[in-house]
Amino acid sequence: MINQKARTKKVRIIGAPLDLGAGHRGVDMGPSAFRVAEIHLAVRALGIAVEDFGDIEAQVAETRDPGNPRLKYLKEIRAMCVTLRNVVAKTMDEGVIPVVLGGDHSIAMGTIAGVARHFRRRREKAGLVWFDAHADANTEHTSPTGNIHGMPMAVCLGLGAKDLLSIYDAKGPMIDGERAAIIGLRSVDMLERANVAQVGIGAFTMRHLDERGMRSVMEAAIQRAMNGAAGIHVSIDLDAVDPEEAPGVGTPSPGGIGYREMHLAMEMLADTNRVSSVELVEVNPVLDRANQTAKLGVELLCSLLGKKIL
Repeated sequence: MINQKARTKKVRIIGAPLDLGAGHRGVDMGPSAFRVAEIHLAVRALGIAVEDFGDIEAQVAETRDPGNPRLKYLKEIRAMCVTLRNVVAKTMDEGVIPVVLGGDHSIAMGTIAGVARHFRRRREKAGLVWFDAHADANTEHTSPTGNIHGMPMAVCLGLGAKDLLSIYDAKGPMIDGERAAIIGLRSVDMLERANVAQVGIGAFTMRHLDERGMRSVMEAAIQRAMNGAAGIHVSIDLDAVDPEEAPGVGTPSPGGIGYREMHLAMEMLADTNRVSSVELVEVNPVLDRANQTAKLGVELLCSLLGKKIL
């Protein structure tokens, strides 16, 4: 069913084929997988205008030295995130919803920096709802791998290496922890736990979902994200979903969010009419089955943009 409010929306697809932040190769093919899954047709079927920016240029690991083992490929990741920041901010300034297709989750530093810049210029704040099996709250001091895709949530909320924090061209964090929530946690590094507490994000683990149900968790998450915020950025790592439903991810973790639970979360976010920007990350076609994970991502995006059953 087409949501009549959707007719006023316009979406811009932005590919961010970065895989330098992860330990497993292949997520650079994520944007292509979403396009093969007919993301454009699916969104247009909702009555939403869609345009495609194409892909932001990303460096290839084989042509670069990883550099600092605590912050691998820092220079290359930072450069792409700065470009992505500029594209996202310009897109939102034009009244268009950016839908960023990753790539690994380190791109969130660029996406959210752009979202924050847009709202800062309007003297407004952004909220954040982040779906992930992992907290992504490591720093160069706590990360067991030095892979930057395990750091973006911390950076976006103001914690981490100076070179990463400076992707946002203003003082303070991109998003305030009191206006942010992460949902689906089930794999958090021991040293990372203190970082999660420090940034002040509302952290909802699978135990919270098991005990309270998705509706209650989403009500709490949305309340946080809408706390004085003009818009909500939604960041979806497909590994938040159970691997049976989303096998094509680099770091799968069993016992994840179910198919209908995830759609309910998207539908509840759509009901707020505050979703201002979206990113879908960590789809690895090399590990997928018949593009199942990208197809699921497209379905979730449609629910987030207002698709309804009746």
